[in-house]
Amino acid sequence: MVGLQSYCEAGVSMHRVWVEGGLTPCFFFTLIPSVLLSLALVLGALHGVCYGRYGTTMEPKYVPRSRLYGLQMVLSALLVVQAVVWTAVKAALDGLYGYVLLYGCLTALGWIWACASLRLERRRVLVRERTRGHSVVLLLYWALAFAAENLAFVSWISPQWWWGLENTEQQVAFVLWMVRYFSSGLLFFIGLKAPGLPRRPYMLLINEDERDVENGGQPLLGGAPQTQSAWRDFRKKVRLLVPYMWPSGSVFLQLLVILCLCLLGVERAINVFVPIYYKNIVNQLTGGSAWKTVSVTVCVYVLLKFLQGGGAGSSGFISNMRSFLWIRVQQYTSRVVQVRLFAHLHALSLRWHLGRRTGEVIRSIDRGTSSVDSLLSYIVFSIFPTIADIVIAIIYFISYFNAWFGLITFVCMALYLTLTIIITEWRTKYRRDMNTHDNNAKAKAVDSLLNFETVKYYNAESYEVGRFEEAIQKYQLLEWKTNASLALLNQTQNLIIGSGLLAGSLLCAYFVTEGKFEVGDYVLFGTYILQLYTPLNWFGTYYRVIQRSFIDMENMFQLFTEEQEVKDDVNAGNLNYRQGRIEFENVFFSYTEGKEILKDVSFTVLPGQTVALVGQSGSGKSTIIRLLFRFYDVQGGCIRIDGQDIAKVKQDSLRAHIGVVPQDTVLFNDNIRENVRYGRVSATDEEVEEAAMAADIHERILSFPEGYTTQVGERGLKLSGGEKQRVAIARTILKAPQIILLDEATSALDTQTERNIQASLAKVCANRTTIVVAHRLSTIIGADQILVIRDGQIAERGGHEELLAKGGLYSDMWLKQQQAQDSDSASDTEVKDVKSEKLQPSASSGGH
Repeated sequence: MVGLQSYCEAGVSMHRVWVEGGLTPCFFFTLIPSVLLSLALVLGALHGVCYGRYGTTMEPKYVPRSRLYGLQMVLSALLVVQAVVWTAVKAALDGLYGYVLLYGCLTALGWIWACASLRLERRRVLVRERTRGHSVVLLLYWALAFAAENLAFVSWISPQWWWGLENTEQQVAFVLWMVRYFSSGLLFFIGLKAPGLPRRPYMLLINEDERDVENGGQPLLGGAPQTQSAWRDFRKKVRLLVPYMWPSGSVFLQLLVILCLCLLGVERAINVFVPIYYKNIVNQLTGGSAWKTVSVTVCVYVLLKFLQGGGAGSSGFISNMRSFLWIRVQQYTSRVVQVRLFAHLHALSLRWHLGRRTGEVIRSIDRGTSSVDSLLSYIVFSIFPTIADIVIAIIYFISYFNAWFGLITFVCMALYLTLTIIITEWRTKYRRDMNTHDNNAKAKAVDSLLNFETVKYYNAESYEVGRFEEAIQKYQLLEWKTNASLALLNQTQNLIIGSGLLAGSLLCAYFVTEGKFEVGDYVLFGTYILQLYTPLNWFGTYYRVIQRSFIDMENMFQLFTEEQEVKDDVNAGNLNYRQGRIEFENVFFSYTEGKEILKDVSFTVLPGQTVALVGQSGSGKSTIIRLLFRFYDVQGGCIRIDGQDIAKVKQDSLRAHIGVVPQDTVLFNDNIRENVRYGRVSATDEEVEEAAMAADIHERILSFPEGYTTQVGERGLKLSGGEKQRVAIARTILKAPQIILLDEATSALDTQTERNIQASLAKVCANRTTIVVAHRLSTIIGADQILVIRDGQIAERGGHEELLAKGGLYSDMWLKQQQAQDSDSASDTEVKDVKSEKLQPSASSGGH
């Protein structure tokens, strides 16, 4: 056990502060902990009393989760451990002096208080506090601790300090000082941001939350999404990326990944040996070595350089081979991402698709897919190798040269990476806003082109062009801010790199002139450091690309996280279709909470029957069709087919038995044959033509110049309304479903076309269970049962004659439609009479 010696070392007194060109360690390590602990005791006690008496415990939902807060706690604990280690090392190597014991105890107590205060401020808050962030006391403590460590530079030339690194004691003291220096500095700079505390005053958050609850909104927590870091939810994003990083379904691709990683390790080793062999060539040439020795060294150097390439593996043999082998892996990743996202979008509910903006979704998919490729490539082959090169270089410089070169490299790299991350995070908001306006511009363009006819009808070309130009101008303004901030970042990086290169080169040149190093050592340092700066110079680009990729992926991740509204039950089986009996039992449904569309709807459709749904617009007729097809799930009651609840069977098996002819038929931008074949993609050409004959459109198709290969245009705009409806009927006939749903399939057509299509529909619906939503009552006279829907309820039900005899809603609707039809007929007669009167004088004059 080491006994306590005098307070200071032999020959040193507290009265002599400045000795041999520096402060005495005895004075320094007495003054600093005494001042810091006094601050902690006096102001810290006041700080604790105020928070205990006038503070209140914060609700957990207002306290942001932060990894930086965890880092603050770890650094504070590290400084406590450092104080204990420093005391033990000094006692073991130099003896236990009084100032050493004093420093260890006071410093440990001071940082324990800092930990406690940090935890207190995260748990409690002063109610009257109108600012955010840490208290002045804690910030002052961190600032003084960091400033105290900088005072060590005053004693740069003093042999009593550790700067010479001449023995084990000085080397250990130097390492512990670096721990104190960077830990206290990080605590101060992180503390300015106060990551573990709310971003705004606590009372303001409470008041906003209360107003949001009153207004039915969501609490404003955590700030607006537009200002959050691109690294937010990093673990969640990486979890989504993991399946694409490792090709689990292919052993061949897995071997390629392993081989690429092995080549990556070989590149790291080559990067170390290239400057070493270059140094050996210089030393051998200046030292007069034999030709055979020099030639072997030169050949090895050229071989290594060939493998490495013109930079840090940028275009060498190994790098090119790795890039070539990685192509298949990258293609796998891109394919899997796109296919899974496309399948996910098709699995989303009708509600989501009705509210989407196609241009924005497509743009998000394009950017998100390319960003996944960039992320994997840059993280695996750029970021990790660059960090590995930095660590290897620091270790090599410390072991081969001395600690000063390692320190210069470390400080330069740390400053470079820190400022790169800080400035790039600041630039994030510009990039995110730029993406938003880019999406907006593309969405406006796609929306305008899809509605080309409407634009022409209202002569709005100049208006659409103006809107598009305005969107581009907003995008370009943010693009300018993004590029301007990029120029600032590049200049900052160049300044740091230049300063580090200057300091290291001067120090190395000094040792060469002193005879401690050879000329080859200077060449080695210059070659290695420039080789290291090449990927480091690109590190900012790598980080920006990765961050931009995370930003670009945000919209894609939002698409991935969209929940399916209609899901198959865990134990769902296939629909066992027998006869086609449909039952609605006490069905309730609403699209939005508080506004019911269907209220206690019950009816039965017997096998082979036709049931018609009539009523005013918005009464819920089409909703019944959508619920039966299971675009939505009911919120009350149930729907059965042959006694089976459709919510308990698989959606694809349910829809396989149902055919739908919608009111607005939309065709794919393909030929007529493929549009009809879409009803059953495995159908032959003969079956397609038979379906067209049954829909009474075969002859019409043959009259086209290109027949069945005629292109229908986008959404089928090259065909008339009647032709599109007949294609839809042919498609449904080809599907051969047992249940037919007709959603006002002829409401938008003229009378003659409607009659022709009705004849085609009659063939389709023969001996099939059919539900018809009709606007023109004349088309459903022959229905087995007619349901009159009003305000989401069945107001009347029965046959055509039965409902007319009741004299209710159906009878009123029938009379109004008959009167309107008679009025139209009378108008047509008057027009014909006027035309004949105009023709009679011409005929009589011609007779004379």
